[in-house]
Amino acid sequence: MIWDDMHLNDNWTTNNNGYSLFDDEVQRYLQVVPSKSQLKNAEKPFYAFLHFGMNTATDREWGNASETVADFTIKEIDAEQWIAAIKGSGATGVILTCKHHDGFCLWDTKYTDFSVMNSPYGKDIVRQVADACKKEGMDFGIYLSPWDMHEKTYATSAYNDYFCNQLIELLSCYGEIFEVWFDGAKGAEAREFDYDWGRYYEIVRRLQPNANISICGPDLRWVGNEAGKTRAAEFSVVPEYLTCAEIVQKNSQHSEGEASELKKLTSKDENLGSRKVLQKEKKLHWYPAEVDVSIRKGWFYHESENGTVKSAEELFDIYLNSVGNNCSLLLNVPPSKRGVIHPIDVRALCELGEKIGAIEKNPILVEHPGELNKQQGYLEYQFGERRRITYCVLEEDITKSQRVEAFDLYLQTEDKTYQMVYSGTVIGSKKIIKADAEAIGAVLVIRQSRSVPCLSKVGYYE
Repeated sequence: MIWDDMHLNDNWTTNNNGYSLFDDEVQRYLQVVPSKSQLKNAEKPFYAFLHFGMNTATDREWGNASETVADFTIKEIDAEQWIAAIKGSGATGVILTCKHHDGFCLWDTKYTDFSVMNSPYGKDIVRQVADACKKEGMDFGIYLSPWDMHEKTYATSAYNDYFCNQLIELLSCYGEIFEVWFDGAKGAEAREFDYDWGRYYEIVRRLQPNANISICGPDLRWVGNEAGKTRAAEFSVVPEYLTCAEIVQKNSQHSEGEASELKKLTSKDENLGSRKVLQKEKKLHWYPAEVDVSIRKGWFYHESENGTVKSAEELFDIYLNSVGNNCSLLLNVPPSKRGVIHPIDVRALCELGEKIGAIEKNPILVEHPGELNKQQGYLEYQFGERRRITYCVLEEDITKSQRVEAFDLYLQTEDKTYQMVYSGTVIGSKKIIKADAEAIGAVLVIRQSRSVPCLSKVGYYE
């Protein structure tokens, strides 16, 4: 491909793909920006889930409401090993399943006897994990299942009080919480009940104002599957109705057997934030996607699934498709009933960390363009000599909303021709492009934008 074939004059400064650049509708989109906690999430977009609890001891995925505290037979737990293994992956925090659907509580709660304190183990596991995170400089988050098979007050007004009291305990006694994860899953046989979401959110905002409320919450949205898949265009500015917890619940898991189906699903509702969608909605919201996926077949540890641990290569592909596609990644790593993360998982996590660390290890050229001007329909770069371009990393300044809607990346070869290595839509907080080609230069063309593009980073790496 020669210079003229790239149609460089077709860019945001000229026809903008036929879309308005500055009209009132565009200005409406630009008013939607991330909160401080959402910005922090964009800066630390990879963290881990720890599914651990009664199901670990009973070798189940979901409880069946027949469990007793005596069924939690785990005798030893090495929380520091958990956190060290996860830190080795490049993750910056963990979210612990403090209470799953079975209702068994992993902390010293005042509101039920169905807790780890009354089990043979008898120690506060939430405390151990929170302390291990603090020691390693990792963020700590909590998962508290709204659906509770065990609690007798479930589906009565008293249950909302029960849930809020436990939420207050977790948010008051374990230091800084970076994320509160509310699951939308509920068994099809569960009694009908309306959770008091507004009250839950108020408690989180009051006690942990820096925490993001995720999935059944207004800060981070569920990507829509548990397979690590994302949309071609993952917009952060979307219709406000998507934050409705009841909608998330409807699309969530309703039986233990549905777990495999959620892994088969492709991403639903493509282009959630396209202009075609947004122009029909009066209320918009900054609501970036979080990708939750397990390192194993299941969410809890099962010895029979040791052969299903995803390889570092598989995990890295998921990382590129999530963190590298304007999403955050929540990777589940379930500790075993021996109280440690299995060596197979630890090895995969370590190798993943090496791969992530290598992305920006050898920079060739890194610039911070900021807000472009009317002469910058495309950005041309020269490397001075032939270099192997493994990755290109692009970032927008999302404090000014999400602007870029279409772009192309070309690499220049020694014979002065150009090769298109990527044609994309949104950039957002981060776009990681795997180029894997030799080049002496590059051209980044912004084809379409909402107002003037504002790029905080353009980096090429060997």
